Amino acid sequence: MSHEPHESQGFSVPPNLDFEGTTPYEDYVQADVLTHLQHPRSDDPGEMVFLVTTQVMELWFTVIVHEWRTAAQALRADDLPTAMAALKRSTYELESLNASWKPLAHLTPGQFNAYRSALGEGSGFQSAMYRRMEFLLGEKSASMLVPHRGAPRVHSELEKALQEPSLYDEALGFLARRGHDVPAAVLTRDLAQRYDADPGVEQVWQRIYAGPGQDSEAVRLGEALTEVAELVWRWRNDHLVATRRAMGAKTGTGGSAGVAWLEKRATKNVFPELWTARSHV
Repeated sequence: MSHEPHESQGFSVPPNLDFEGTTPYEDYVQADVLTHLQHPRSDDPGEMVFLVTTQVMELWFTVIVHEWRTAAQALRADDLPTAMAALKRSTYELESLNASWKPLAHLTPGQFNAYRSALGEGSGFQSAMYRRMEFLLGEKSASMLVPHRGAPRVHSELEKALQEPSLYDEALGFLARRGHDVPAAVLTRDLAQRYDADPGVEQVWQRIYAGPGQDSEAVRLGEALTEVAELVWRWRNDHLVATRRAMGAKTGTGGSAGVAWLEKRATKNVFPELWTARSHV
């Protein structure tokens, strides 16, 4: 969307500047709402950067959840082109999300401490939209609904997401309907539980990548999911490094384990069999 007057055939075309109410741009983007959502709680000028960056991350979480839900629904309908398009878009969005760490990646402990108390018991693990991202990746945990009991709408949305198939569940269902031997126990598992790697699923991906007359569409799906998984891994590592620089191994905000918890998360593979199967191809 252009923010400046444009020229046509050498003549300047003046924009319409007179509107009865708010501008069409404002009506669509709601920029006035977005730019007045910042309410720093300290006098430190660095807090504004932290607050806006965190809000930007929340917006990226929202659009990535939208893309993954679109992909999951398309896979359920055996509509691979729509699913692939949504997954590809999400990789660009994940790259932008990961780049959001840049303004925070070089905080010194002193700089972070200048406004850390303003967070109170606030912590990123309390983000409902990030939790929905994790649920779509198969990282289910009913206990993560507890912090949201005081917000009925948010709690209801998370509870629904907990019970729904993850993006990976839908991908495996798609493969099963195409004749791949996905174990029945995986297809009928309790969807509210965390997805655990299964040797039978590893063999499915191994055959997809190594078998004669490869199912090229299944390979493309596997690579799209792998790209998503790699970018999520990079997100987790960037989070870990930024936290290490800002606060070392201290207890995290909200009483979380801080770096220790992030280190554990960084070692976990998303869509695990897509990674382990490669050792057998």
